[in-house]
Amino acid sequence: MPRTADKPEMTSTTPFDPASATIAIVTYNRSGLLTRLLESITKMDPKPGHVVIIDNASVDDTTELVESYREKLGTELVYRRLETNTGGSGGFSEGMRTAYELGSTWIWLMDDDVEVLPDGLARMGAWAPRFKSIQGRRYDYDGSEFYWQYRVAEPLGIPIPFAPAGFDASGFKPMNSGCFEGMFIHRDIVEQIGLPDPRFFIYWDDQMYGWLASRKTTSVIVDEFVLRRTREIKQWDMGIRHMNASSNAYRYYIMRNRGHMKNYYRSLGVYNPVLFGIGTALTFGKELIRLVAVERTVRGTSNLFRGIRDGAKIARDASWKPMPPLVGAAG
Repeated sequence: MPRTADKPEMTSTTPFDPASATIAIVTYNRSGLLTRLLESITKMDPKPGHVVIIDNASVDDTTELVESYREKLGTELVYRRLETNTGGSGGFSEGMRTAYELGSTWIWLMDDDVEVLPDGLARMGAWAPRFKSIQGRRYDYDGSEFYWQYRVAEPLGIPIPFAPAGFDASGFKPMNSGCFEGMFIHRDIVEQIGLPDPRFFIYWDDQMYGWLASRKTTSVIVDEFVLRRTREIKQWDMGIRHMNASSNAYRYYIMRNRGHMKNYYRSLGVYNPVLFGIGTALTFGKELIRLVAVERTVRGTSNLFRGIRDGAKIARDASWKPMPPLVGAAG
């Protein structure tokens, strides 16, 4: 299949209608952060047709908070509280499903730890006639420009940390990845690649989904600041880039989910065991560096090894299937 950069732009003569867009938010026990996001949506102009909130079984005051915004949000609010915590992956899968079943043409995914800039939807919509998988830019919590790794070294299955940050006069750059903190995607692509895979639970799910999208359409990151991150994360300042702190759960799923990625690669005929193995080794090494340089500890390595073990089991599962397309589904 042609690379992203070789695909033609999917220019449409249909103007963007903000009411055709749905913001889909995933939250879990962070009502303080969610408050800031919902407050920012009240100030948006234009607003989307719907706001979908997927609550991963929060036990704080999230339900009461959401209901307090139902009348003042300025658009239709759909709230779904799940019975169990399905992780970010499960939450975004349900958010995408809900938005799709609402008939949304555009689905804008975001975590609860961002704010939407007032003209964010208009800025994204300006690119909608040309592309069907779009990522906007974000400010970090301190107001600086947040760098996101928008290119993946496909054979290795890992992001390229030093892909150029600058934009030329076109205002966009081809990407072959994705981030659920701001992914803006057309329902036509969702129909073709299906919903995000909830089996990941956390990590690699959005990169995989963005990569799948880039195999169907020209995916781009655009030079438009549309979100602001609202949560400070411990970082190691490397000068040009930053490395964020992690957690034992993340360390486990970073390695475990390489098994799901391997299966996706196999299903699409792009799996190279040597190169993918190098990517896995580099991922392991990066997490060791993160432990020592950012978190100042060596405790946590057992989670990496557990992840490798369980990822190998997933890769050997003969019954594993990729997420099915939604073509022909209701909506």
